[in-house]
Amino acid sequence: MHAFTEKDIRASFVNASLRERNSLIVPDLAQVDWDGLDYFGWRDPKQPLAGFIVVPVDGEAVGILLRQTEQRTRTRAQCSWCEDVTLPNDVVLFGAKRAGKAGRNGDTVGTLLCEKFECSVNARRPMPPAYLGFDVMAARRRRIEALRAHAEGFARDIRDGA
Repeated sequence: MHAFTEKDIRASFVNASLRERNSLIVPDLAQVDWDGLDYFGWRDPKQPLAGFIVVPVDGEAVGILLRQTEQRTRTRAQCSWCEDVTLPNDVVLFGAKRAGKAGRNGDTVGTLLCEKFECSVNARRPMPPAYLGFDVMAARRRRIEALRAHAEGFARDIRDGA
């Protein structure tokens, strides 16, 4: 993933008002390992139920404002994006308004995601071989490709409002 500037990030949000975009607290981008990310996500400590993600779609940034549900799942859930079966971190349900008229009419989409957006780390973590001769590196590449496809599909769904 290529690096984004704060200006790029603020301008990328498709489902946030101008006031929401201007009030965003963007983390220190100099500390971000862009090469190890498939999407950029962060939480704002002042807004504990808010989450923010920026997904590259066709070379452009698509930013999405997420809201975590207050209710936790009763059982350990699996992230819909990284699909990590070892469940190394908490997974929560996030909802996002669609962009445009659909979002203004209350149309939302929900997804289960790693609470602190650890998907890129999870997809790259070496997994134990499933059987003798199992190609661990090929499986890792497939997990990364699947994560990118899930993130991009969600971003397109929110952006296009369909």
